[in-house]
Amino acid sequence: MAMKEGLIGRKVGMTQVFGDDGNIIPVTVVELGPCTVVGVRTKATHGYDALQLGFSPRKKNATKAMAGVYRKAGIPTPMKVLREIRLQKTEALQPYQVGQTLTAALFAPGELVDVVGVSKGKGFQGGVKRHGWSGGDQSHGSMFHRAPGSIGASSDPSRVWPGHHLPGRMGGDRRTVLNLPVVRVLPERNLILLRGAVPGARGGVVLVRKSVKQTKAQQQAQGAK
Repeated sequence: MAMKEGLIGRKVGMTQVFGDDGNIIPVTVVELGPCTVVGVRTKATHGYDALQLGFSPRKKNATKAMAGVYRKAGIPTPMKVLREIRLQKTEALQPYQVGQTLTAALFAPGELVDVVGVSKGKGFQGGVKRHGWSGGDQSHGSMFHRAPGSIGASSDPSRVWPGHHLPGRMGGDRRTVLNLPVVRVLPERNLILLRGAVPGARGGVVLVRKSVKQTKAQQQAQGAK
């Protein structure tokens, strides 16, 4: 499914706010934008429809190739992050032009969004933490607490099946969280508050886009608003 409009941001951290009913809402604060339109990709020219967005100006250490991309676009300062966001139709590209600045005002409270980020890296971990193995007895003298145990029969197939869950590197993977409600938008501070948690550590780069997969109940609720 093609993506919808979105912006690049940075995860600031988590906090809580009070809703209109007085209940506490756990939220993630995201510094969203401002993003600069670096390029516009059209199906007629490039084979697909997309916006190329830049985020966070780079003050130094820009490569010649990267500096050339921004120079060609007429943007004086290269960006640290460059991402492409594919759109559903060519008509959706009409409001956007190279050099245009997009802010958090693209989103509104109550709207559902998807957040794409890179999960926290945990390094090399065992099966109990990585895959949720139950492990052995924790009693004294067990000598089998968090060990892998049997991973295959000796007679047949006499080998370990490919893809077997085993200890290994954990985290550091691209993850997408769907349908997070927008609680508040503070465009003057380039901040957006999302209900719940988003992937990644504090300071990690995230992509916030309009939701692409909603249930019928969620669609009806969005239409009512």
